[in-house]
Amino acid sequence: MDIGRYGIWTFQLDLVPSARSVEHVDELDELGFGAVWVPEAVGREAFTNAALLLRGGTDITIATGIASIWARDAMAAGAAHQTLTEAYPDRFLLGLGVSHGPMVEGIRGHDYSKPFSAMRTYLDGMDAGLFMASPPTTEPRRVLAALGPRMLGLARDRAAGAHPYFVPPEHTAVAREALGDGPLLAVEQAVVLDTDPTSAREKARTHTSIYTGLPNYAGNLRRLLPDLAEDDFAGGGSDRLVDTIVAWGDMDTVLARVQAHHDAGADHVCLQVVDGGTDVPDQAWRDISSALGLAG
Repeated sequence: MDIGRYGIWTFQLDLVPSARSVEHVDELDELGFGAVWVPEAVGREAFTNAALLLRGGTDITIATGIASIWARDAMAAGAAHQTLTEAYPDRFLLGLGVSHGPMVEGIRGHDYSKPFSAMRTYLDGMDAGLFMASPPTTEPRRVLAALGPRMLGLARDRAAGAHPYFVPPEHTAVAREALGDGPLLAVEQAVVLDTDPTSAREKARTHTSIYTGLPNYAGNLRRLLPDLAEDDFAGGGSDRLVDTIVAWGDMDTVLARVQAHHDAGADHVCLQVVDGGTDVPDQAWRDISSALGLAG
């Protein structure tokens, strides 16, 4: 499986009719992106959504960023993974994650007391699950949403690599060291194409405000940047925190941040366009593709 150096991470495809989302995948394929990453939270179910989106394009990979291990049992996930891989060889990449306590306990009603152990047990269940349908002709590939050292180690040992989210290039360097050479490191980077500091940061906070209160992300940033104060996490994030997480400015400035991830060891960077709204940012995707020289 080759997902290339650049992809798109987007939640907006959940917000349009499925037929329209397939048309967007067609265009992203034509624009030359290697993968489109889609989440699972309170929108479309991850495997069903991937099956719908795989109708679009011919080469582009559909990747889950991430499918929650709490949404289905391990045997069902393993069967779904093999089913999609058989139907679309080398075009489905399963990103798995433990999600967050408020989502898992508050919405789904599961016990989130030992997420790392839950992930390890889940991978065991996937690998041991029976699957007696027509098998895939290519290897099913999975990556883990990984931030801390233990989960990065599990991604190295039990998956094809890691998909860190809400991280700066400094974390990418840490992740590459933990993974070593070989495993895939596919990093998400939020971008705002706006050169005005006030409006750019205002748009960026529509993104950061979702995550600064989640312990997994906040803890990772505190571990990575120990001089961050509690005030940096208030109100959607201080200017420093926003600037650490979101690349904003003109196209050259934004793509310099993407290059910084590659320089730090990322194999693939999936860009999440943030503009303060929920419309599909298709023109921004076209502009990014053009700036990277991907199409044609």
